Amino acid sequence: MQVVGYRARVDEHAALRLAEDGRVTTERLDPGTEMAYALGERHCAGAVDGDDHYACDNEPAPYCPEHTDIWPCARCTGQCAKPLDACDEEHAVYLAAFAPDTVKVGVTRSWRLETRLREQGADRAAHLRTVADGRIARQVEADIAADLGDRVRVPTKVAGLDQSVDEDWWAALCRDYDPLSTFDFEYGLDLTERPMAETLATGTVRGTKGRVAVLENAGSVYAVDLRRLVGYELTDGGTDRDLQSSLGAFG
Repeated sequence: MQVVGYRARVDEHAALRLAEDGRVTTERLDPGTEMAYALGERHCAGAVDGDDHYACDNEPAPYCPEHTDIWPCARCTGQCAKPLDACDEEHAVYLAAFAPDTVKVGVTRSWRLETRLREQGADRAAHLRTVADGRIARQVEADIAADLGDRVRVPTKVAGLDQSVDEDWWAALCRDYDPLSTFDFEYGLDLTERPMAETLATGTVRGTKGRVAVLENAGSVYAVDLRRLVGYELTDGGTDRDLQSSLGAFG
């Protein structure tokens, strides 16, 4: 059995996508779910078409070059010929904030705004502008990114999982950019200390935030980047690796 994908909790439950013998199943990551998988070899996750899986033994993971999709919008700054049909849809320009005081600018199709923010695990967000198409949105984004940046890496998000957004910092940012609307998201993690970053699939699910799952294992709490699980072969029985324990595990 191999991890071939994941789903952040938005309208549906967060989940891992698992493949075995050419078929894909979904393992939900609801709070309270018990997971007991050991990680084996990691290799390309292949391709998924609906519930069908096409395996790939190439070594690069999570995907080899043959199975890596190149998204033309990844580094677009609006100097393009709008290569995708979606480029002609109405877009929103937004700020996504992560506790305690990290922010990025981003764009998405207007109808996906709240979904996109939850996919990223944003704590707060601000809808800055609505524009006619993706090219204009990318131009606006590039201008704002020169001051605020346009990406936040997972380790930075994990570092703030046990914290709240700095209210004074966020209020000042909103005054500077005068948003059309703002968002305040809750993920129900209720953490009293920062979880330790780890790649594992054994423990009790405390919850998820974007692509990060929080697992409790032997009294310690771990933050797992779900994308880092993609490509691993899984076996039943739980991990037998020595894991770093939090101070709370000895209380």
